[in-house]
Amino acid sequence: MSQQRQIQLKKNVYNRNQELADELRERFKKAGTYVINMISSPGSGKTSLIEKMAPRLNAGLKLFVIDGDLETERDADRLREVGIEAVQIQTHGSCHLDATMIGKALEGVALEAIDLLIIENVGNLVCPTSFDLGETLRVVVASTTEGDDKPLKYPASYHRAGVCIFNKTDLLPYVRFDVAQFEAAARRANGELKIFHTSCSTGQGIEELCQWLSDQVGGMA
Repeated sequence: MSQQRQIQLKKNVYNRNQELADELRERFKKAGTYVINMISSPGSGKTSLIEKMAPRLNAGLKLFVIDGDLETERDADRLREVGIEAVQIQTHGSCHLDATMIGKALEGVALEAIDLLIIENVGNLVCPTSFDLGETLRVVVASTTEGDDKPLKYPASYHRAGVCIFNKTDLLPYVRFDVAQFEAAARRANGELKIFHTSCSTGQGIEELCQWLSDQVGGMA
């Protein structure tokens, strides 16, 4: 009786995305566009942060935003209402953005006219961490309402980021959140991580964050 052999062929599903991300990165570099990939749990305040940052950044920089969500254009509409040029990607079930989606969203966009491109990724600390979008900087946004153990539970999100924005600090008196424990865990994941404390309600840290970002964009020239 003959025996059938099964041969398993394994392929890195991220290879094609990485190739496209590298192509995007080269496009961004040639255009002089600084790109931020902003990831977080749902509800951390990414859109609110961009709303607060935009007036300060737009004073000296041309800003463009790509928003990612499973459905609706709510976030892009919010940004457009305050004068920010934005395009929405609806993933229709996918838990992250990928390089192909970013390339399509930028079709017809004159990158040379954009100083700072912010990609607001789908709210998720798992899938977006694994997909390079050709970004210059990856930013992870955390908030007081999520609990202080997120860097312990999702260390890769912090390890692969260059900046952490610790948001909703105005709520610290009302929630159980150990800031020292949170920052220690974040820096165990990434000893080089730069952390900003912000509040969209009080404005805390927004000016400092925007000035630092403006300096980074200016350093590309």
